[in-house]
Amino acid sequence: MTDAIKSAPPTTVAPPRRVNYARQFERVAVILVWIILIAGFSAAMPRSFMNWGNFAIMFTSYAPAALLALAIIIPLTAGDYDLAVGGTLTLTASTIGVLNVWQHMPILLVLVIVIGIGVLVGLLHSLFIVYFRVPSLVVTLGSTSLMSGIVQWMTNSSTIGGVDNNLVMAVVGHRLFGIPYAFYYALAAALIIWYVFDYTPLGRRLLFVGRGREVARLNGIAVDRVRVGALVSSGVLASIAGIVYAGVLGSADPFSGLNFLLPAFAAAFLGATTIQPGRFNPWGTIVAVYFLGTGITGLSMLGIPLWVTNVFNGAALILAVTISQITRGRETSDIG
Repeated sequence: MTDAIKSAPPTTVAPPRRVNYARQFERVAVILVWIILIAGFSAAMPRSFMNWGNFAIMFTSYAPAALLALAIIIPLTAGDYDLAVGGTLTLTASTIGVLNVWQHMPILLVLVIVIGIGVLVGLLHSLFIVYFRVPSLVVTLGSTSLMSGIVQWMTNSSTIGGVDNNLVMAVVGHRLFGIPYAFYYALAAALIIWYVFDYTPLGRRLLFVGRGREVARLNGIAVDRVRVGALVSSGVLASIAGIVYAGVLGSADPFSGLNFLLPAFAAAFLGATTIQPGRFNPWGTIVAVYFLGTGITGLSMLGIPLWVTNVFNGAALILAVTISQITRGRETSDIG
């Protein structure tokens, strides 16, 4: 018995895992910078900036951009780009104006129709991207121009006012904690996407397809179906953003919806550097949207010229993509 005990190999105790403080800081870096940005603008404009009404307006006005950014990260996770989300938003909002205001169709029926438009846009993108193997950048850029032309034709290039008051009330008329429901629609979309991404097999398939399509195919994943589903989901979410946009404005603007595209893409990539660095994730996207929105709102309130907004958005997009690529590359090397 004694000899057996002596001959037994010594038990090894695994060393405690060291906390990667740099990685933990990276998860919250954008949030910390956002807080600093709010503090700076509040110090410069204590009465006008730092009040709940200002934040309520900002949360509401950027809700369509948040929904667009969430729409973008779904196909991005699967390795495809959807540059047409801004065009889909504009087409959806304009269709609401034409059918509801000009053709006097009931708003509920119109909403069903415009959701169907989102599905159709996603299916058409899938046809060319997945089955005809045309690069997603080319297809979605072309469809943006196509939809813009259709919108100008159907609206006579004019803003259509007088959207059904029921839609306006459902988007901005009712409030929770002083913030209109538009903001909570974006939060609800983020919650659903977070659950799908992190807690369902579908979310894991999306990630595998985005990381390597051939490897995913060899592991039995229906890659084409996953990509089609991602593109259709993006189209539907962009159409929901168009519904919210029409409700926020109370009208259908055939031009301004396209302005959301650049900040939405910047937010999608910037969001991939926070909360879950190296992955497109909905909560990071929401934080990034309102971080950028805070910067633009504060600069506008300071009286900065309008062209600075374009510079801010463009620089944010370049920096966000660069940081995102560095983060994703480091995560891949860590896994390897």
